Amino acid sequence: MDDCAGVGLDTRGILLRRRIEMRKTGTRQLRLALTLVCALTITLAPYTPTTLAASAEDKISAADVIAKHLESIASNEARSSVSSRVLIGDSRLVRKASNNVATIDGRLVLASQGNKVLFGMAFPSPEYPGEKFGFDGKKFTVGYVRPGVRSTLGNFLLIHGEVFKEGLMGGTLSSAWPLLNLTERKAKVEYSGTEKIGALSVHKLKYFPKQGSDLEVSLYFDTKTFQHVRTQYSRVAGARLGVGGVDNQAGQRALRYKMTEDFSDFRREDKLNLPHGYQLQLEIENTAGNSTHKWEMKLGQFAFNGELDEKAFNIEGN
Repeated sequence: MDDCAGVGLDTRGILLRRRIEMRKTGTRQLRLALTLVCALTITLAPYTPTTLAASAEDKISAADVIAKHLESIASNEARSSVSSRVLIGDSRLVRKASNNVATIDGRLVLASQGNKVLFGMAFPSPEYPGEKFGFDGKKFTVGYVRPGVRSTLGNFLLIHGEVFKEGLMGGTLSSAWPLLNLTERKAKVEYSGTEKIGALSVHKLKYFPKQGSDLEVSLYFDTKTFQHVRTQYSRVAGARLGVGGVDNQAGQRALRYKMTEDFSDFRREDKLNLPHGYQLQLEIENTAGNSTHKWEMKLGQFAFNGELDEKAFNIEGN
């Protein structure tokens, strides 16, 4: 544990005291504890997804996009065989506010089992030690950056807990990804045509949670591979985020919020084709000015089908 002191990630909630049997031939059993962050290495096998694009003349529906998207991850049998995941990597925060730009490097962990999700980032900074979010299947909990103070991202997600409760956060990196079991989610999905993300042509789906949401949620899929490449959440004239926040703007009334998750560098891990590049960006426009927080993440360690501690998914209990 001393060797990993610089990582600073509070792993009490995810100290996994049982070994996880990796399904790749030749990989060794791993103990998922803090030492995993420092010691785990996995050889990444190159993977080229099958092109599943429909022709321009073909009509396509939301159901078509979802079906082809699920094929881009793995076969139904392979998807069903993975019950839990623990992913570890590097994270870089890039913060822009009032013409100032600051960066800091840290670590991240994303663990999921069924519809339960844990997401944590750690940075060597007393002002911003990191983020902790957990959904245990019933309750969504958010950690503090300082006693009684949550970050701007923490406040935003606390108000919009459906991002975690619906399993949207982390996209296909999470076992809670709603498109894996849309029938159970009882959410509504509508096809909204094609758009461009840079030079990339994408199908756009609008996602409506069963319980409703103040956010407009859009999902984007590569028209050739049907891989999920972006989720965008937006809200205009939003409510107050609350007191505190890493940029001291959380108490201001925002005119517009936009949070974007981008996914890239898709490669095979065990039986699944998953992104290894993950970027999260939160933009806030308000009367005091604009601020942007961006987390650039690279995932390097993947472990599947381990038994995770149920208490790990409740941040308040850790």
